[in-house]
Amino acid sequence: MDKFVIRGGNPLVGTIRVSGAKNSALPCMAAAILTADEVTLENIPQVHDIETQRRLFASMGAAVEMHEGERQDRITIDCRALTDPVARYEIVKTMRASSLVLGPLVARFGRADVAVPGGCAIGGRPIDLHIKGLERMGAEITQEHGYLKARARRLKGAHLVFDKITVTGTEDLLMAAVLAEGETLMENCAREPEVADLAALLTAMGAKIEGAGTATIRVQGVSRLHGARYRINPDRIEAGTFLIAGAITGGDLIVANCKTEHLGAVISKLIEAGVRVEVLGPGTVRVRAAGRLRAADISTEEYPGFPTDMQAQYMALATQAEGVSLVTENIFENRFMHVQELVRMGANIKVDGSTATVRGPARLSAAAVMCSDLRASASLVLAALVAEGESVIDRVYHMDRGYESIEQKLSAVGAQIQRMGNVFAAREQADPVAV
Repeated sequence: MDKFVIRGGNPLVGTIRVSGAKNSALPCMAAAILTADEVTLENIPQVHDIETQRRLFASMGAAVEMHEGERQDRITIDCRALTDPVARYEIVKTMRASSLVLGPLVARFGRADVAVPGGCAIGGRPIDLHIKGLERMGAEITQEHGYLKARARRLKGAHLVFDKITVTGTEDLLMAAVLAEGETLMENCAREPEVADLAALLTAMGAKIEGAGTATIRVQGVSRLHGARYRINPDRIEAGTFLIAGAITGGDLIVANCKTEHLGAVISKLIEAGVRVEVLGPGTVRVRAAGRLRAADISTEEYPGFPTDMQAQYMALATQAEGVSLVTENIFENRFMHVQELVRMGANIKVDGSTATVRGPARLSAAAVMCSDLRASASLVLAALVAEGESVIDRVYHMDRGYESIEQKLSAVGAQIQRMGNVFAAREQADPVAV
């Protein structure tokens, strides 16, 4: 099973390039189900969740071709021969995003059998909001033997109001609505850039969508969609992770190929914490040490607030800041599993309910630690970059789900990080509950 071996103490200096957004790529791949024409997606990250989605499509009868090119990876999906609209448990058990195929399958084929999804063990992300919306659009849904079975002649437009903001629920029902008969009005929608990314692809395919990226989305259903070629956004969470890597190591790091307009909450908090941040252009940010880091509180919120997917990384930074930082998690109830591992490295962190109190600066020392989920993995790597000695980070298959070749990117800017083990064996042995 793969491990990272990291020797801390090196400031990161140079330029690091951000890959495409996994959380945009997955729903955009699912959107290809809605047409019999080819859909080509560019800037696809080479991460394990993309491979899982590719296997899922292949199992349903679709043709998926990966093309690799310099600084641009792309994928072509052809769902013309998709004849088996079943998302099997043995494939989707390690990925929550598998629920994204439910809406498109019902919209185009009138049926879908989707295993109740897996993914990171960071708390409940119930699929009931997907189900409630599809039922309002006319689908009949039952659950049998761990599978959701959805049936509909043709979905009908409806007025959908989400009980709580949900990114995947917004994306899933948006895809269902574009082929539904009539108008669908969606309220209390997620405003994340990944939703807007999906809507832009759907529009390029012929969908009629207004309001994507706001709380209210209006969709006029069409009878069919055509193929398209689309380049997805850079990964704002990877970009934020690298910004913190530059700051925590006291380096001088340029983060390239990002969208600075998607990083407002993270950049603002880094400045508050005493980091020197310079936006060099619409796709480039420079971070530099400007003396000691200062304590600053964060509270995770839906976009455009501070992202829950950056909470663990920011906590690693807070361990090196002078003073007391309060880290409040409002999105997921079980997203402090990295705390005990950071404490093993010498961090001073106390958790009370949804708030972690971080006292710093802590003198971190190398330790053997274990990843529990995707973003917790990133926090441990960041901590190891400043810890004294050589840390060993186990279960890095979690990180491989969402970060493309992170050890190579970090090594190129001065980190002493090495992957040990067999990545393919690690992926096969991944615990489906913990992934």
